[in-house]
Amino acid sequence: MKSLYRKYRPLRLVDVVGQEQVTIPLENAIEAGKISHAYLFVGPRGCGKTSVARILAHAVNGFDYKLEDDYVDIIEIDGASNRGIDNIRDLREKVMIAPTKGKYKVYIIDEVHMLTKEAFNALLKTLEEPPAHAIFIMATTDAYKVPVTITSRAQTYTFKLADSKVMFDYLKKIVEEEKIKISDEALKLIVKHGGGSFRDTLSLLDQISTFSDKEITKGMVISAMGLPQDEKIAELLAEYQNGDTERIAAILKDLLSSGVKAETLAEELISSIIEKPNPELLPLLAKLPDVKAPFADAKLLVALAEGKGLVQRHFSVDNQANDVASSSDGRPRARSFPQHFTQSSPRSSLTSASAESNITRLGRGNVDKNDSGSAGELSEEPATSSAQFDWNDYLEKVQGLSDAVYSQLAKTESEFKNNVLHIYPPKKIVKSILSRDNNKKILVEAAGGKEIEIHDADEAPGQAKKDETLNRISDIMGGEVKNDGGGNPF
Repeated sequence: MKSLYRKYRPLRLVDVVGQEQVTIPLENAIEAGKISHAYLFVGPRGCGKTSVARILAHAVNGFDYKLEDDYVDIIEIDGASNRGIDNIRDLREKVMIAPTKGKYKVYIIDEVHMLTKEAFNALLKTLEEPPAHAIFIMATTDAYKVPVTITSRAQTYTFKLADSKVMFDYLKKIVEEEKIKISDEALKLIVKHGGGSFRDTLSLLDQISTFSDKEITKGMVISAMGLPQDEKIAELLAEYQNGDTERIAAILKDLLSSGVKAETLAEELISSIIEKPNPELLPLLAKLPDVKAPFADAKLLVALAEGKGLVQRHFSVDNQANDVASSSDGRPRARSFPQHFTQSSPRSSLTSASAESNITRLGRGNVDKNDSGSAGELSEEPATSSAQFDWNDYLEKVQGLSDAVYSQLAKTESEFKNNVLHIYPPKKIVKSILSRDNNKKILVEAAGGKEIEIHDADEAPGQAKKDETLNRISDIMGGEVKNDGGGNPF
């Protein structure tokens, strides 16, 4: 019996769901006979890149497409396992041989970004002067890893994750056809956790469909997928706002002990915040994407323990004498966190980037020098640092404006300080590309008008940036944190 994903794999461009920005132009090109010698399909996994590549390969040759067919003129190559120069040299020799049955010999290279630099150079020579009968369809989830010399010689099509309504309607038709009894609430939950990926969503539905011969409910899906109950998520968010670290630790311990993964909890928290935006929860939203192995459990604890209530309680402006004390050199220092938060650690202070930022806002480094070492007027001007600039979000904005600029920017190092974004390209050619007027304009626009400075690589800060998350975890757990892939602080 075929899995649902294979059974419902589209066989024609018109059958592809939710990718009209790709299928319509391709249909028009085929009808007009304007076929390119190279295509690059970019997008997340499971959104139809390989399916469309196969449909296109059959369509340009006029072949009838069936899942089980095997045409000698359509060659599929896995870039992850055939990534070396010898593999591409072999391809270059065989591509010169004329097709057997069709008009074109079509090469589908999946995960093309996995090719080595030497393999890309070899492939480039073929793309520069391809035989008239050859077509290359390359697919990748990581476009920035594909050299510009390759992307500039191919027509690029961007695939997107499916909208939740589109996916729900699609699943609704399938469950009706398959006679699967499932409630709409349960189906919506499957759509939510499929993340817009057709393959992942259909695989989830396939798994859940065997759970019961009666109607599958939302509760059954929650149980089968090991998801936390909605009220637990709401409670965690409430305690984050209250700053009750003892209660946060207790809830997390209960959820993690029941088999719920920290990554799953982070995803649920993100979804809940996005569904009901709250300005007080935005700092948490910025940290949750970093909850992943190693130390996923501990990273989640750190993110939740840095709530508004915690900062207000222990760094209150109304109690400056207790919260900001003078060190031996006359500079203010922050008081330590309570012992219950440090998990009986011999260290009693948590020096996180977030806490440091709040200390700065409450007067660190802004002491009135005429006050003989005591804290005077407190500046409300926030510090600006790389910790407050979301580089990944910035990259996404740049990609939305220009894939070419994004592919160069992703190779660089950066630093954000004093409201200026400093970029350190690894090579002069990258600096030259990014410094062009039109490209610099894109960088500034994506940064919301902030000033951009592009430096030489040797101007980058000499010291490696510290992993502040691991520093925080070390403080919580009371000792050196080793990268052993674990991380449950309970």
